[in-house]
Amino acid sequence: MTVVLRRVNRVLLGLAGLILVVVGGAVLAAALDLSVPSWWPWSGPDDVLLTTAQRQRWRDEGWWWPVVIAVLGLIVLLALWWLLAQFRRARLSEVLVDTGDGEEAVLRGRALESVLEADAAAQDGVARAKVALTGRRAAPRTRIRLLLEPHASPGEALTALSNRALAHARKATGLPALPTEARLRAVKHRARRVA
Repeated sequence: MTVVLRRVNRVLLGLAGLILVVVGGAVLAAALDLSVPSWWPWSGPDDVLLTTAQRQRWRDEGWWWPVVIAVLGLIVLLALWWLLAQFRRARLSEVLVDTGDGEEAVLRGRALESVLEADAAAQDGVARAKVALTGRRAAPRTRIRLLLEPHASPGEALTALSNRALAHARKATGLPALPTEARLRAVKHRARRVA
């Protein structure tokens, strides 16, 4: 589903960009008094978008302004929804698990995330862990953020994460691989005074 949404998003962005470039270029050409096609509504720098007659045509109709405001409001809401959707990262809601008998079971993504977080946070030197599953149901990927204690070694934390938490997750789900992006950050602490 996310692949389809990504493709639709790219197509819509491409069409919107193409339309804006063509219309903007044609308006700029007309404003600079360059030659434009005969069917183009603006042919020179003194042309206006709407004539006085076009602007006043529906003024006396009672339905006109509410419809205009509703349509513009809907366009603004759709544009805001689309903008916010660009910043949302798709999280995997379920993972397919091979049961060994030729069938597949479905594991909730949040359950796997919480188990991975608990395993990672139980490591020595890890103050807190945050896990997010991405990818496809049959090929999940993980993004793990570890907040390390001041005394923790990043190399040891990564080794323990790979050998314990991620190994347990691969074994439990029957996945041959679980690609992971790990981000490490140290807890902020005040410097100690040495006497």
